[in-house]
Amino acid sequence: MMRTYAGHSTAKASNELYRRNLAKGQTGLSVAFDLPTQTGYDPDDELARGEVGKVGVPISHRGDMAALMDGIPLDEMNTSMTINATAAWLLALYVVAAEDQGVSQQALQGTTQNDIIKEFLARGTYAFPPAASMRLIADMIAYTVEHVPKWNPINICSYHLQEAGATPVQEIAYAMSNAIAVLDAARERVQAAHSEGGAQSNGKQEADAQELMEQVFGRISFFVNAGVRFVEEHAKLRAMSVLWEELGRERYGVREPRRLRFRYGVQVNSLGLTEAQPENNVQRIVLEALAVTLGRDARARAIQLPAWNEALGLPRPWDQQWSLRIQQVLAYETDLLEYPDIFEGSIVMDGLVSELLDGARAEMAVVAEHGGAVEAVAYMKGALVDSHRERIRRIESGEQVVVGQNRYSESEDSPLTADAEGGILVVDPAVEAEQVAALRQWRSQRDQAAVEQALDELAAAAADESASQNLMVATIAAARAGATTGEWAGTLRKVFGSYRAPTGVGEAAAAPADADLDELRGQVARLQEKLGRRPKILVGKPGLDGHSNGAEQIAVRARDAGMDVVYEGIRLTPAQIAASALQEGVHVIGLSILSGSHRELIPAVIDALRQAGVQAPVIVGGIIPEQDVAALREAGVAAVYTPKDFDITRIMQDIVELLGTDGRVPVAGTGASVNGSA
Repeated sequence: MMRTYAGHSTAKASNELYRRNLAKGQTGLSVAFDLPTQTGYDPDDELARGEVGKVGVPISHRGDMAALMDGIPLDEMNTSMTINATAAWLLALYVVAAEDQGVSQQALQGTTQNDIIKEFLARGTYAFPPAASMRLIADMIAYTVEHVPKWNPINICSYHLQEAGATPVQEIAYAMSNAIAVLDAARERVQAAHSEGGAQSNGKQEADAQELMEQVFGRISFFVNAGVRFVEEHAKLRAMSVLWEELGRERYGVREPRRLRFRYGVQVNSLGLTEAQPENNVQRIVLEALAVTLGRDARARAIQLPAWNEALGLPRPWDQQWSLRIQQVLAYETDLLEYPDIFEGSIVMDGLVSELLDGARAEMAVVAEHGGAVEAVAYMKGALVDSHRERIRRIESGEQVVVGQNRYSESEDSPLTADAEGGILVVDPAVEAEQVAALRQWRSQRDQAAVEQALDELAAAAADESASQNLMVATIAAARAGATTGEWAGTLRKVFGSYRAPTGVGEAAAAPADADLDELRGQVARLQEKLGRRPKILVGKPGLDGHSNGAEQIAVRARDAGMDVVYEGIRLTPAQIAASALQEGVHVIGLSILSGSHRELIPAVIDALRQAGVQAPVIVGGIIPEQDVAALREAGVAAVYTPKDFDITRIMQDIVELLGTDGRVPVAGTGASVNGSA
C-alpha cells in the first residue's frame, strides 16, 4: 500500500489533492486532519484560532466528510486516518459518507490510529481523561469487529514515541505495553457483551467471546517509525513481530496463525529531517525506507514517506509526488521484492533481535510494575524526556553526526527553497474565516431538534455507569443528524471531564555535569546575583499544537542550568499565558509552535501580555519559515529559533545575555526594570 500523508485548507482542496495523488499511482489514502478536528473543537472555538486548515483538513460535520471523499469510491478505497481522541467521531462521519454513496459499513476498508496512550506521551491531541478514552477505544474495537469487519480500529502507534526520543528498546516496550492495555480493555468489553444468560449457556458464551477476542487481536495493527540506522531499525521490527506473536498465544489464547501476524504500516522518521541543507533529507528518507522493506518476513504492509521539506513547513503537491516516486522506484525498478527474506539465518541480525528482545522485556516488566501502560504514563513520559535529552546531548557534542547540521555545514544556496514561499506550501489565511462562515451556515440549515436529541442520547449513553451502551451507536446517530465535531466532543467533555497529561519535566532526572553546562550554570548564577532572585522562565505552548518535545527540552535545560521554570504543558490560550506570566513574575517567556499558527498566535500572545502589563521579553521556537521572522520581530519577538538551532545550551546562553542587555532586566507584571548586567 503506497500512501502520502495529506490534507490541508478545506475538504474541497484536499479532495482535489487526493484525486491527483491517486491518478499518479498512489494506492490508498492517508488523511491528515487539522488540530481542531483532532482535538474536538469547531473552527469558531477560541482554541482553534490560527489552527484551522494548517496541519491538515478541517472536518466539522458530515457535509465536510462527503466533500472530502467526493468522487472517491469508498467501497474500493483503503483509507488511513491519523485521528485519535476523536477517532470514533471521524469513523462515524466516514460511515455516513459511505451511506450517502450507497456503500455499507461492511465494505469499508482502512484504519483509524485511535491510540490515545501515545497521545498522552508524545503527540498531545487527547481530549478526555484516560479511563473515558480507553472506553471509547474499546467500544470502537467491539463495534468495528462486528459491523465494519474490514476496518482496523486501532494502530498501536510507536511512531511518535521515537519522535519523542524513544530508544528502540523503549519504542518496542511502550508500544507492546500500550497494546496490552488496549487489548485488556477490549477483552473486558467483549466478555461483558457475552455474559448474559444462564449457566447452561456459559460454555457457548465463553467460546463465542474467545472467538470474538481472537478476531479483535487479528484486527489490531501497528504504525511504526524507521530511523536512518536502518539495520538496527529492521531488527526492531523483527523483535516486535516475535513479541506480538508471543502476546497473542500466551496472553490472549490466539491460535490462528493469520491472526498472529504482526501487521504494520510506517512513516519513516521525521525527527531526523533537518532544516539545514534540507536536500539531505531525500537520501535519509530512502535509507529509512529500506528498514521496512529489505527483509520480507518483517516487511511493512503500507508505507507513507515524509517530504524532504517537512522541517521547513507544509509540503507542496510536487514534494509529495517526489515521496511517492521514491516508493515506486524501490518497488518497481529495484529487485528488493524478488527474494525470500535476505536476513534469515544472519548471525548479526539474530543477535541484534535477541538483544532488543531482552531489553524490551525488561522495560515491559517495569511498566507492568507501575500498573500497566495507563497507570505508567508519567513514568514513560519522564523516560522519553530523558532519552530525548540524551539524543540532543550527543548531537550537541558531535558524538552523533548529522550531516549538514553539526558537521559539513558549509553549503551552496539551494534552488529548492529559492521561491517566495521558501519551498513550502503556505495556507491562505482567509481559510479560517471561510470555514467559520461555512460552519455557521451548516448550523442554520440543519434540523436542530434532531441534533439536540442525538446529542442528549450520546450524553446519556456516556453517563451510564454500567457502560452497557456502545458509544459508537450514539456517535453514528449524531453524525447522521448533522452534529459538529465540537458538539460531539463538547457533549462528552461535559460527562467525562477534561484532562492534562504529565509533561515529563518534573519526572526527568537531573542532567549529568559537563563543561558546557557548568559554564551555563555560572552565567545563570551571576545573573541571579544581579536580579536578587533566580531567573524565571515561562515556557508556553499556545494553541492546539501538541508536539511538546522541544518545549520540554528547553524547560529541562533551563531547570538544569539553575533557572526557575514555569511549564504547564500544552493547549493554552494567549490570555492564560499572560495571566500565568503575570502571576509568576517571570523574567522571560518562551513560546513553542510547530503547527504553522505562529503568524496568528504569537502576536495574540504579545497583545495579551501587554494588556496584562507584562514587560518580559518573548522568544519563539518552532517550524517558522525565514520569511515570517521579520513579521514576528516587528510584533515584538526578541529572538526566533528554528530546527537548525539545535544547540540548546547556546540558546540558554542567549537568553541569559538577553536578560542582561544594557543592564536593564525586565520583570513581568511590575512595569519596572532591575539594574545590572549579566
